[in-house]
Amino acid sequence: MIYRFRMLTDENDHFVRDFEASADSTLLDLHEFIIRMLEYDPCMASFFTADERWERKQEYTFMDMGDGMGDGGNGAPKPMATSRLCDVLQYLHDRLIYVFDPFTERAYYIEVIEAKEEQEGMTYPRVQFEHSPAPDQYDPEASEQSGSIFEEMMGEFGDFDGDDSYDDEY
Repeated sequence: MIYRFRMLTDENDHFVRDFEASADSTLLDLHEFIIRMLEYDPCMASFFTADERWERKQEYTFMDMGDGMGDGGNGAPKPMATSRLCDVLQYLHDRLIYVFDPFTERAYYIEVIEAKEEQEGMTYPRVQFEHSPAPDQYDPEASEQSGSIFEEMMGEFGDFDGDDSYDDEY
C-alpha cells in the first residue's frame, strides 16, 4: 500500500508538497526523505500524531530516549526507527506534525490524502507535486510571509472586478 501525503507549513502559505511513501516505511525513513526533499541538513526531529484540530498526540523521536520506555508505554515517546507508517496511520486524513526544530517548535503539517496500490516500476518515496520553496531551515524570518496560493491563483480574475465598461447586454 502507498500513502499519498500533503505537507503544509504555517510559515509560508504558498508552500505545498505532495509526496508518496510505502506504508511499510518507518517514520525514520519518512524523516530522511523529508530532509532530502527540502534540502535541509540532518537534524533532530520528532513526529507527532495529531487529531482533526492538529492537537498533538503520540510522539515519535529520532532517537530512543533511553528511559527504558522506548516502546511508548504510558505516553512515552516511541522511536521513529521501529514505527512503521501503516502502524501509525490507519485512516484517510490521519495527520502528523513533523517538528524539525524542537527549540523553536517549527513544524510541518502532514495529512494522508490518499491510499492506493503501489504502481509497478515506481520508486518510493517520491515527490508528486511541489509549489514554492521550503522555509529556511535555520531562519524563520527568511520565509515568505504574505499571500496564499489561493490568492495567487485567483489574482488573474481580479482584472474583471469593477470593470463598468463591460456590457453584458446585447
